[in-house]
Amino acid sequence: MDGKDFIELEEKYGAHNYHPLDVVIAKASGVWVTDTEGKEYLDCLSAYSAVNQGHVHPKILSALIEQAQKVTLTSRAFRNDKLGLFYQKLSEMTGYEMSLPMNSGAEAVETAIKLARKWGYEVKGIPQDQAEIIVVDGNFHGRTISIISCSTEPAYRKDFGPFTPGFITVPYNSAHAIEKAITPNTAAVMIEPIQGEAGVIIPDEGYLREVEKICYTNKVLLVSDEIQTGLGRTGKLFAAQHENVRPDITIIGKALSGGFYPISAVLADRHIMGLFKPGEHGSTFGGNPLAAAIGYAALSVIEDEKLVENSEAMGAYLLDQLSEINSPHIKEVRGKGLFIGLELNPGSGGARRFCEALKERGILAKETHHHTIRFAPPLVIDKQTIDWALPRIREVLFLP
Repeated sequence: MDGKDFIELEEKYGAHNYHPLDVVIAKASGVWVTDTEGKEYLDCLSAYSAVNQGHVHPKILSALIEQAQKVTLTSRAFRNDKLGLFYQKLSEMTGYEMSLPMNSGAEAVETAIKLARKWGYEVKGIPQDQAEIIVVDGNFHGRTISIISCSTEPAYRKDFGPFTPGFITVPYNSAHAIEKAITPNTAAVMIEPIQGEAGVIIPDEGYLREVEKICYTNKVLLVSDEIQTGLGRTGKLFAAQHENVRPDITIIGKALSGGFYPISAVLADRHIMGLFKPGEHGSTFGGNPLAAAIGYAALSVIEDEKLVENSEAMGAYLLDQLSEINSPHIKEVRGKGLFIGLELNPGSGGARRFCEALKERGILAKETHHHTIRFAPPLVIDKQTIDWALPRIREVLFLP
């Protein structure tokens, strides 16, 4: 079978809920992926930042194989010999006292919402079932009904109502709008420090610090969704650290497994996370020994190989080089670390055609919100590889 055959199978038997580029990947290693015909491509998406450590990292692979040969799942009805070590590693790296592991990012967001509401009732004293969470325009926190209830993207909401109440939406990048929206029933503000799916939208300097101050003053929790921006993607362990902000709750996922397995987690200190009591929340697969072993290895790779530092250095270089491209198509280049959005002018015909042209030249990137190309290669990328990609990117950006 060739790539065309596999595409036909997907189209015939699979739900059409994605619009992928027509490349069929059969192998991957580091920053490179290989299709069914043997052609290599530079991966500049990193599975939406899930493979920050690079594809099929040998240390994570070894941890997976070793644990899979012992025990993969006990459920949380029993204890296992890997979870405590995973908890400890998370706390030592992130500085949060406790964590709650889940599977998908959306599950972790749902967990954070539940935790913030519980804090609102038990600590702040909000009347039962009246808690509100402030969110911002352009957010992307996942695909569940509760999460799309706070989305402002019509494509995520149309035909999926009725929606979950309890969310108040304000403009992004306006601390004043958040402050104005706070009421006695406000339990939390939930925000992405940098909006990924919206097109790598970076707020003004000082925005997050001001939001943190407003939350503290008004006894409101600050919840940071770092599922895509966390674990080194932006040149800091967490994107909020660019402004020295420490949210009350931080949500992580994606690169927490290095791309081997769905692992996510909610991080908070004991006075918040300790509110959960047995039976109030859980997951059969969340925190299983296989996930814990993989997660521990994935975190160790980030730390041992200094991927946060490499993201900062290589991201600054790539951003600088992209910013110097004097193409009439480019409206703006923005980013932090290896999380870069190249926004095209409205008259350029959309980002999709440029991504398809990049594919033909051996680079895989993906459009987001029609006019933006997102460049987010694995954090193991080096300058030589970036220099290989830059002439090809320049060529594409001067297409008629």
